[in-house]
Amino acid sequence: MAGFRDRGLAPAGHRVVPHPAVTLLLEFGSGTPIVETSAGRQRGSLVAAPAPGAIWVWGENVECVQVRLSPVVAPAVLGISAADLDGAVVGLDDLWGRDGSRICEQLGEVSSWEERLALTDTLLARRCTARAYVDPEVAWAWQRIVIGRGLVGVDSLAAEVGWSRKRLWSRFSAQLGLPPKRAAKLVRFDHAAHRLAAGVDVARVAAESGYADQSHLHRDVMAFTGVTPANVGSEPWLAVDDIAWAGYPGPGSTVSSA
Repeated sequence: MAGFRDRGLAPAGHRVVPHPAVTLLLEFGSGTPIVETSAGRQRGSLVAAPAPGAIWVWGENVECVQVRLSPVVAPAVLGISAADLDGAVVGLDDLWGRDGSRICEQLGEVSSWEERLALTDTLLARRCTARAYVDPEVAWAWQRIVIGRGLVGVDSLAAEVGWSRKRLWSRFSAQLGLPPKRAAKLVRFDHAAHRLAAGVDVARVAAESGYADQSHLHRDVMAFTGVTPANVGSEPWLAVDDIAWAGYPGPGSTVSSA
């Protein structure tokens, strides 16, 4: 989780770099964040599928809490699977109705980021259900991809869970919203992007992250972000962690993460 306050985002907005998670944005400030995607604009609180394509966000007096949920656990919190998002960004009110607005109102009633993050954790925990949305085999395959930093073959995953490649592909896609090969590509990119944000040389990142060469890394980074590997590490919304937020926020902005 991370908390954001920005008095005025840049006119062009901030690029949201894809991440292997379902993203939940809870706004509670006087301003309303505006999110632009290829499908149009969304205002206010929202939910974004993993790697939904190019996203830009801007606004004035924006205050919000961002939560990243593993696609394995996101259904228990959201009430729908990552696949139901169909690779899109949707308004929170469309999913939760008045409950979404009430959560945002409660966030606005507390005065510190620590309280807001703790409150968010409590409120989301209350929404969790015991329903099993994801097969154990699919959850295990996802964890293997994450632990292996995307350097795991689909055939080996299928063999390890005792399924055919076709069955794993079908069940994984239906429950997590993206096929296993795409998931591995996204996880590998995310690891590489964090290494770039840490200041590691592009050639070394390519070699250590499993890319064939620098050109391969360049193609993936451009496909996911629209910027080069040399520039992606400085994108302010790369991720909610200490590496990504080093040297940020800028004037008029604050960030708190947990």
